[in-house]
Amino acid sequence: MNKFVKFGLPVLTLALLGAGWWLGLAWAPPDREMGEVQRIMYVHVPLQWMAMLAMFINFVAAVTYLMRQSWKTDAMAEASAEIGLLFGTLGMITGSIWGRPTWGVYWSWDPRLTSEAILLVSYTGYLVLRRFVEDPEKRAVWSAVVAIIGAINLPIVWFSVRWWRSLHQVQSSPKTVDPQMVLPLRVSAFGMLALLILFMVHRYRIALAERQAEVALPEALPSDDPALRANHSSKVA
Repeated sequence: MNKFVKFGLPVLTLALLGAGWWLGLAWAPPDREMGEVQRIMYVHVPLQWMAMLAMFINFVAAVTYLMRQSWKTDAMAEASAEIGLLFGTLGMITGSIWGRPTWGVYWSWDPRLTSEAILLVSYTGYLVLRRFVEDPEKRAVWSAVVAIIGAINLPIVWFSVRWWRSLHQVQSSPKTVDPQMVLPLRVSAFGMLALLILFMVHRYRIALAERQAEVALPEALPSDDPALRANHSSKVA
């Protein structure tokens, strides 16, 4: 498994992304209305899908931590938030690049763009909170609460183009694009999913190692009581 993550998964990621983007650039037809600029869809849309997926994983990890405290779920929450913010920011940038020739502006206070900007700010705040709270238990609990509150915006971002009048088109999917665009979009999406998994695995391992190092320090232990020490260390399991 470690060899696959170290060697196989990066190769698979590059192969899928390379194939998907080649198909999108050289094989798929240009959009009837937007022309060649539409080809950025094969980067922008998978980025947005994976950002939403990572943020949903953050929400699940936060809820799980509050129900059954474990440093593993806390590490997963931190890793998914960072990667979700990264993918979401790149998705926002590529969307702005797409928007300039399509809408005439890089940015508009459109319901989709505004709600996503609020989402990215909330996850930035989540990560800032984690940096400023030194106590690992308080940090994990407080950040879990913030993650759950921030996740309220996920369905708002997703359905904003349906709930309000928006410059942004309805979500692209295999049902809404030309049949020849489906394969490049799917391959690109699977490539971005592989990239998400690759980043998640590495960032999760780093975060978990940091938690374990923190709780191993004498000042991080809750008490000299052996029973409390055992309870505290069991959260790593």
